[in-house]
Amino acid sequence: MDIPRDALARMIDHTLLKTDATPAQVSALVVEARELGTFSVCVSPSMLPLTDDLGPVKVATVCGFPSGNHTPAAKAAEAAESSRLGADEIDMVINIGLLKAGSPGKVVEEIAAVRQATTGLLKVIIESAALTDDEIVAACRAAEDAGADFVKTSTGFHPDGGATVHAVELMAATVGDRLGIKASGGIRDWATAQAMVAAGATRLGVSASRAILEGVPA
Repeated sequence: MDIPRDALARMIDHTLLKTDATPAQVSALVVEARELGTFSVCVSPSMLPLTDDLGPVKVATVCGFPSGNHTPAAKAAEAAESSRLGADEIDMVINIGLLKAGSPGKVVEEIAAVRQATTGLLKVIIESAALTDDEIVAACRAAEDAGADFVKTSTGFHPDGGATVHAVELMAATVGDRLGIKASGGIRDWATAQAMVAAGATRLGVSASRAILEGVPA
């Protein structure tokens, strides 16, 4: 059964992470987020601090984005600066190569460094489409061990794709209700958004928020 439109809106991080996004477009994003009733806006760190009237809308930003191939110190510094500039939530990308090399302990260390530098919620982007099922489980466990608040499927920039129902179900089975689960990447309509929630997502990262929320079946 579909969750209501307003409840779905409150699960959305209304996102603009295009490399050519302008401050004016970010301001328009904030206005739209307030109109739609989304939980937050998610923007690039260079857009902080946001000076627009946010009302109840929270501010999320990204860290180590989109490759994840930054040093732990660089990620921690980025997270600390973003927190200082008003970010309520940080979405960090793990070093996928370390995970695939069989070094989940090093992934725990980098997440822990960002966790220490972050004053608000920390979401950990695992890039699930690039991982095997065993690697998805290992990434989720690393995020939990390091004290993260959420695990997140995707950046939306990886060539292997974005969120899938299978990945969200596996992430939910791994972390239970101990961590939040953010589905992001390729969610562009009402049916897909509802499928992700049914699979266990507690937050959605989308740029097509209006299309999704206006696509309520009659």
